[in-house]
Amino acid sequence: MGASIPSQAVHMRRTRGFRLQDIEGWFFISPWLLGFLLFGVVPFFASLYLSFTKYELLGMPQWIGLRNYERLFFKDPRFWISLKVTLYYSVLAVPSGLVIAFVLALFLNAPIRARAFFRTMFYLPSVTAGVATAYLWAYLLNPKNGLVNTLLGLIGIEGPGWFFSRQWAIPALVLMSWWGVGGTVVIYLAGLQAVPQHLYEAAEIDGAGALAKLWHVTIPMMSPTIFFTMVMGVIGSFQMFTTAYVVTNGGPADATLFYILYLFRHAFQNFNMGYASALAWVLFVIVLVITLAQLKLSGRWVYYES
Repeated sequence: MGASIPSQAVHMRRTRGFRLQDIEGWFFISPWLLGFLLFGVVPFFASLYLSFTKYELLGMPQWIGLRNYERLFFKDPRFWISLKVTLYYSVLAVPSGLVIAFVLALFLNAPIRARAFFRTMFYLPSVTAGVATAYLWAYLLNPKNGLVNTLLGLIGIEGPGWFFSRQWAIPALVLMSWWGVGGTVVIYLAGLQAVPQHLYEAAEIDGAGALAKLWHVTIPMMSPTIFFTMVMGVIGSFQMFTTAYVVTNGGPADATLFYILYLFRHAFQNFNMGYASALAWVLFVIVLVITLAQLKLSGRWVYYES
């Protein structure tokens, strides 16, 4: 009995200490938690409610049920245009951007001279302000006196209309997206440096060359990193807005009417918040389904080292 009393006292002191630590922990995270609730959770469910209302910002929301969604799917052809434009851009920009970033990462991971300088130069464009980048490329791809078409003219090639052409507007935006692959390159560099060196040594003993090591060692070991960047790239492509808003504003003839740009117009130009909320929730479901499909298919090609 005498030995159990001190142990009980120690247990009680430890319990009080843990409770005090819990209180301190909740206190220190309370600013973030409060901000998450006010600016994350509450708007999330508020937009769901507003998607079933007619809400023009200056008045009170009026419940209209599924009319916004009925109009969206069956009476609004520009919804389908914006979705098609966004999907087209995503299919072109995401795979090409990942390949370019991966090749650059392989180059910057090699023992080359001035490697730190090149890494910095390739990363810097990704931190440039979106509006500044948009204006820069609007000048470079100007069909009349832009630098790109001028250089093409020097070798006898007539440059396309770029942002002024329905056929070339999306490819021009894809070309612009390659300017910001530096962030993905940094992620790939971190992944490449984590690949165990003994796997390369074992492959060399088996007689594997550079391409064989790339295909059988580097890419499988990098597959989780590639999968992460692919998921984030798809999500980011569906949020394309700044460049299209600044350079083309949806033109020419709705060729760059991205989904977020169309949502923005309804929300902050037409002040139709109810319809904009319905658009936002449809986008949320689309991105969720695509992400879940990617997760489902990842088991076939993503390799996690145990």
